[in-house]
Amino acid sequence: MTDAAHSATDKDSLPFSEQHYFSSYDHFGIHEEMLKDQVRTLSYRNAIMKNKDLFKDKIVLDVGCGTGVLSMFAAQAGAKHVIAVDMSNIIEMAGKIADLNGFSDKITFVRGKLEDVKLPYDKVDIIISEWMGYFLLYESMLDTVLWARDHYLKEGGLIFPDRVSMHIAGIEDGEYKEEKIYFWENVYGFDYSPFIDIAMAEPLVDTVDNGHVVTTTGKLTMIDINTVKIEDLAFLSNLTLKATRDDHIHGLVAWFDNWFPSKDKKNEVFFSTGPHAHYTHWKQTVFYLDDVIDIKKGETVNIKLANRPNAINPRELDIEIEWDFKADGDDYRACKGKHNYFLR
Repeated sequence: MTDAAHSATDKDSLPFSEQHYFSSYDHFGIHEEMLKDQVRTLSYRNAIMKNKDLFKDKIVLDVGCGTGVLSMFAAQAGAKHVIAVDMSNIIEMAGKIADLNGFSDKITFVRGKLEDVKLPYDKVDIIISEWMGYFLLYESMLDTVLWARDHYLKEGGLIFPDRVSMHIAGIEDGEYKEEKIYFWENVYGFDYSPFIDIAMAEPLVDTVDNGHVVTTTGKLTMIDINTVKIEDLAFLSNLTLKATRDDHIHGLVAWFDNWFPSKDKKNEVFFSTGPHAHYTHWKQTVFYLDDVIDIKKGETVNIKLANRPNAINPRELDIEIEWDFKADGDDYRACKGKHNYFLR
């Protein structure tokens, strides 16, 4: 069942940045990519189906339902009713899919921005959402999930997933950095070097081979979605990375890990988006440094990373990274620096 009261014209009244964000999910291709991401989709299915007793006879809210696959998992697990909310027009197709698969009496689809629509239930027992973006927080829906938590979730209710952590490590990536950054020094015989600053400021979203990781892993932040506040999503992390071999650090790679609630440990579902894990559509986020750090096994580099939403468009991120490396006995290898990055 689809509530058509909130039509596509609602989107036109939003700021351009919000219109662009929601419109990007109108196209089926992005949903195909997410559905084919087996780590993502099977993790959600396993977290729900392994914990059917948590879903049985419960009211479930699916925030940003897309094609409705998570809503159907919840209904399949025995939910009394699922409210599926999405702003993009893909929700019309989700309603057809639910009907085709026999869930039209179990799922109510509501098109519109969650903060603005009227839901058929005042409170829900469980919130499910696949809200994560690149570098976890870029173009994520976490703000909306937290709004749903504060306005609709019953006391003691559950959120799937309910914990997420962000991590970072140093990588050797000289060949790729050469292609991405220093390419601009000579473009068919012309000096395009002004583009280097632009290329350096844009983090690279791509897969990183785990063999290129040359340091220990540092935790940037841990987010408990049951209690976190929106203002906590702007964070500053200080950490130390230790070299695991003699090599060069050309940049830093970041990723996130997710956990889902369960009654006992044996049913707990977890997945990682790191270079050590199976491929996900989130890939990893690479920040190239101005310096090439010549580091020896056991030596350490201090990293300070500040993350905050962009002042104009909060779905975008402004990230500042500082590094400070003091070589053991070789001052000529010591270096420190700072760079600003923008996820747009």
